[in-house]
This record gives sequence, C-alpha cells and structure tokens, in this order.
Amino acid sequence: MPEPMIEIEVVYAAVDRQVLLSVAVPPDTTIREAVKCSAMGVQFPELDLDSCPLGIFGKAVAKPEVQLVRAGDRIEIYRPLLADPKEVRRLRAAKAAQARARTSES
Repeated sequence: MPEPMIEIEVVYAAVDRQVLLSVAVPPDTTIREAVKCSAMGVQFPELDLDSCPLGIFGKAVAKPEVQLVRAGDRIEIYRPLLADPKEVRRLRAAKAAQARARTSES
C-alpha cells in the first residue's frame, strides 16, 4: 500500500517576484528535504537550498535538517540580509544627531 502523503506549501519571495508551491511529501520528510523536493530550485537557480535559512509561518527553524514537516505547514525560504538591521539603526541615529546639531547651531 502506498505511503500517505501530506500537503505543504513552500514559498520564496525574491526582490522582483514571489512563488508559492503546493507540494505533497511523505510524513517522515524533513523541512530541508521538502524544500529540495519542491521545484523552487528550478524557479530560482541562484538559491542554495542546502544551506539557506528556513522558517514555518514566519518563525525561523533552527534545525531544518532534523525537524519534520506537518500537514498544512508553509515553509518559507529566507533571503540573506543585505545589511545588519542594528548597524542601519545606528547609522540612522547618528545621521539624525548630526542634523539636530546643525539646526541648533543656526
């Protein structure tokens, strides 16, 4: 008897487009394996599906090579950050402080 499959979704948002794929996988599939089984690598060949960060419904998964999928999961493939958010906030605050200093001198 064939093994029952469960339905999940795999989603990725590039800068210019978003793709959501429905995938049927066996219940003993890890999150990383499910992403590799999806056609996301064909849609976005630049993705490194072996090491990219993954999440489920907006929450990062620490060990996608170990955690198993559950029916209805939406696995999200995350893009690397272009800039460190803390550094961006620090630079913005420094720029605002300079602007305030200039206006107080006038």
